[in-house]
Amino acid sequence: MSDNFPKNTPLTPAISEKLASLFSEMQIDEINWLREHLNALAKKTADKASELMVLYGTESGNAESLAEQTAEKANKLGFKAKISNMADISLATLKKVDNLLVIVSTWGEGDPPETAIEFYEAFMSDAAPKLDPINFSVLALGDTSYEHFCKIGKDFDSRLENLGGNRLFQRKDCDVDFDDEFAEWSDGALKAFSSVLTVDTSSNTASTQTQTAVKYSRKNPCQSDLSERINLNGTGSAKETMHLEFDLSDTGLTYEAGDSLAVQPKNSDELVNALLETTQFDPSTSVLIKEETYSLAEAFKSVLDITTLSIPFLTRYNGIANNQALADLLEDEDKSNIQSYINGRDLIDVLVDYPAKELNPQSLVDLLRKLPPRLYSIASSQKAHPDSVHLTVAVVRYETHGRKREGVCSSYLADRLDLDATADVFVTPNKNFKLPKNTDAPIIMVGPGTGIAPFRAFMQERKALGAKGKNWLFFGDQHFITDFLYQAEWQTYQKEGLLSKIDLAFSRDQKEKVYVQDKMLANASELFSWLESGAYFYVCGDASRMAHDVDKALHRIVQEQGSISEEDAVAYVKNMKTEKRYLRDVY
Repeated sequence: MSDNFPKNTPLTPAISEKLASLFSEMQIDEINWLREHLNALAKKTADKASELMVLYGTESGNAESLAEQTAEKANKLGFKAKISNMADISLATLKKVDNLLVIVSTWGEGDPPETAIEFYEAFMSDAAPKLDPINFSVLALGDTSYEHFCKIGKDFDSRLENLGGNRLFQRKDCDVDFDDEFAEWSDGALKAFSSVLTVDTSSNTASTQTQTAVKYSRKNPCQSDLSERINLNGTGSAKETMHLEFDLSDTGLTYEAGDSLAVQPKNSDELVNALLETTQFDPSTSVLIKEETYSLAEAFKSVLDITTLSIPFLTRYNGIANNQALADLLEDEDKSNIQSYINGRDLIDVLVDYPAKELNPQSLVDLLRKLPPRLYSIASSQKAHPDSVHLTVAVVRYETHGRKREGVCSSYLADRLDLDATADVFVTPNKNFKLPKNTDAPIIMVGPGTGIAPFRAFMQERKALGAKGKNWLFFGDQHFITDFLYQAEWQTYQKEGLLSKIDLAFSRDQKEKVYVQDKMLANASELFSWLESGAYFYVCGDASRMAHDVDKALHRIVQEQGSISEEDAVAYVKNMKTEKRYLRDVY
């Protein structure tokens, strides 16, 4: 070994001898080049050792918002955190990741978010690669009022482990009131990852920058006055659809066409009084909710969800009630029976049907979750209405199990929020439901009922931008005379040439019901021609039936008009999704 080569190295004698021999033959410029190369390689290795991917799948925007907060918190700790949307990542990319945080919501009855479906299916398939030695932790978002609570998050958690991953921090399952659970998970997960990640102390990521823009959220809602409320349905309609406008003057709240507005509702006095009468509790009794004190009446009115039932709630409740009939219902292997009981009932029904003698105000409050905000697709463009935001809200009223019922938020907006009164609102961005950046691109919009809302915003936006792209609307409801929402506006857009084509489906105006998917099929040739010319296809509205039927019609049109096989039609539509030309905002 050369005398010039250090002897106290961590290298093995054999490697030291080889390096000594190599260096003895090298010129000084070659040694300098090698030194720079090794320094760069060391930096690259250190950078990778501090990299953390925060992968999210979102429907309403909550998972994306939490992913951004997590990445920001991680970067302040000195990590190199980057967020990725499941809509934009491949299995090949994921295989290269060493440290992963997953934040994903469950939609409806155990489905992945719309934009995460393709990645979810690939990840759960046999094509998924081994991920050893990836470190991971999962935050699952869900709603306990649905049977398959947090299913998608649970699926990712178990699949990551099955593929060889190392669960560095336990999964956290969150209900709609997720702020505290998220804080607990993010703090715990980042602390756990600090044991395997290298902190980059040389960067400025840990510095705190002053934030000048107002950022509204669940915890910090914007207080906005209701400035307009109009019933869009005509006399004799079976429906009640409200056009609402909120004043944004001096609030600093901003939004984009395609986003949603979250509204924090309050329960009705009638329902609160009925609940207090049922319990016989003193409304002035003080109760504690997450370290804040309220009167019981105020807690029932403004803080707690007293209308939503779930199996987890009934299970906790029966821990106090100890009612055998309820226990039998909960333990029945046929879950359709308990689901049948839950549907259309609320807290008062449970207290009457299965009384709990040991229940007291605080123990009841401890069982209930917080009243969640309701999301509505925004029906305006801020380019056209800089100082207001518009909503299109279907008011829910029905009678079941011997009592009149109503939607908490829709009735709050229609009946209990006075004009010029203040409501708590905030915007939830929806980056997956935006107009094409190319204003010359044609768009097709399918939005029956209140699904019309974002397309009203789209038209206002395209008019404000002077967009040249063609616009085609499919709208449907029950009756032309009473239920053609924003009729005058659509007719004006058509006269101006902004709305190139409109097809209407009013289901009750003839013997055979006609729906938007029927109108699509009736215009199959032209619709396919638009798609072939690069049109973007948007759907908004009911997820349970309408969106499924529209999707089925779209596949049929592509197959028949393109004269291709069913498999090729599936691939065609899938490619539209990949190109982000098939976008849905369904609920």
